[in-house]
Amino acid sequence: MVGRIAFQGELGAYSHQACQQSRPRMEAVPSTTFEEVVDKVARGEVDLGMLAVENSTYGRVADVHSLLPKSGLHIVDEAFVRVHVNLLGVPGAKLDEVREAHGHVVILPQCAGFLKAHAIRGRVSSDNARAAREVAEAGDKSKAALASELAASIYGLDVLARHIEDHANNTTRFLVMAREPDFTRRGPAKMITTFTFRVRNIPAALYKAMGGFATNGVNMTKLESYMVGGTFTATEFYADIEGHPDDPNVALALEELRYFTSEVRILGVYPADRERG
Repeated sequence: MVGRIAFQGELGAYSHQACQQSRPRMEAVPSTTFEEVVDKVARGEVDLGMLAVENSTYGRVADVHSLLPKSGLHIVDEAFVRVHVNLLGVPGAKLDEVREAHGHVVILPQCAGFLKAHAIRGRVSSDNARAAREVAEAGDKSKAALASELAASIYGLDVLARHIEDHANNTTRFLVMAREPDFTRRGPAKMITTFTFRVRNIPAALYKAMGGFATNGVNMTKLESYMVGGTFTATEFYADIEGHPDDPNVALALEELRYFTSEVRILGVYPADRERG
């Protein structure tokens, strides 16, 4: 598909890497915030949006979970990106010359062991790719960035140390968003259905709502709750299940879910990424 896909961050960010991996023929368009990504898709400035939704080390991206239901957009694909953290320095710099490493607040704890072993102080940046750009602009051998090899190639930095993350399976899951839903069965993998719901104010409503998935043999791979509207009583649930809404067992489970809920909203139906465990 030829077109444009927006992502949060600067060129060289891991979201940019996700765009290249998932939609290599599309032009990747940087955006400052997740909201800006959504707005660009909604207004038709770009065809698709790439949103990070969770990381295997850091956990869920809470802003995105609360943004998705009100975005008016639909999930049409997912992408699992292996996050390799690299120490990037200016040309000619050596590892033992580095005193500071700049990176996003999420990335710093993911390579804390390496930084401590080399007596390098972590410094918070708003974006890993921005950190790479600023290190390149500063030209100071004592400063380095924690970012992707893509960022190194874009900003002309040397990779002083590769794959320095503490956890070998560090992976981020991204969702591809579009203005229109796509419920077609596509790809060789199983389908995933993502939806949100609110339970009715009756005893054991959540337990009863979930029972339909168990009795119909539907595998629920994710169930998370979050507050809405700034109150402690209005709780919304976000869920991923394996299967398509037209599958007989999924249809029965969703029918039972609707009986015990005040609202069910399907956010997307899409093929499982090949890296999904």
